[in-house]
Amino acid sequence: MSRYLLLWLQAPLQSWGHDSKFGRRDTLNFPTKSGVMGLVCCAMGQGGEQRELLTEFAPLKQTVLSFVRKNHKDEKVDREALLRDFHMVGSGYDDKDPWTTLLIPKTAEGKKAVGGGAKMTYRYYLQDATFAVVLEVPSDKADLIAAALQAPVWDLFLGRKSCVPTDLIYRGNFENEADAIESSLLIADEKTLLLDFKVLDGEHDGEVLTLNDVPLCFGEKKIYRDRRVTVI
Repeated sequence: MSRYLLLWLQAPLQSWGHDSKFGRRDTLNFPTKSGVMGLVCCAMGQGGEQRELLTEFAPLKQTVLSFVRKNHKDEKVDREALLRDFHMVGSGYDDKDPWTTLLIPKTAEGKKAVGGGAKMTYRYYLQDATFAVVLEVPSDKADLIAAALQAPVWDLFLGRKSCVPTDLIYRGNFENEADAIESSLLIADEKTLLLDFKVLDGEHDGEVLTLNDVPLCFGEKKIYRDRRVTVI
């Protein structure tokens, strides 16, 4: 048996990478399952690989609803969705100082990078985004996770540490997905928001995507498997 937790993810900035490299950190325009599971693990204070927990969650569904603000005519207000942050990594450190040199990027062998240690990176963020995530969880863990989201062991962020939530994340524990979705629509109505799009597990009528975002192992050597989703 499963339960369905409703998470409300709202912040000035969010970032949900699924295919990022060191120099370019992209974001999807909706939360990934790996990102949401990372948030759950932080709330529970569960570090390391977490293979057993992640394997249990791998086949369970995640539904995302994206909302946008509306004007006085009940029309959607367009927002500047993407922010690109030009970021330098490893610059300004003294390479003769054994402590600060640890902050300078190096090769896999621990040697200085070709062309110097400072590296340019580009990091992308969603601006002014609001999502409701309906997360299917094992019934025996629902209350534990719900309690952790309300009193997290570690700080919670929406993708990266610069993405601080501006509203309560946990919004309820439901017997079925439909009730959780209905509750999210009520919250959106109170906030004068309109539904923009939905992301459903599996293939339906809409834009079908393959995401490599189902975590099987966290820690130093992360392992993911693919998931098919439909954006409606």
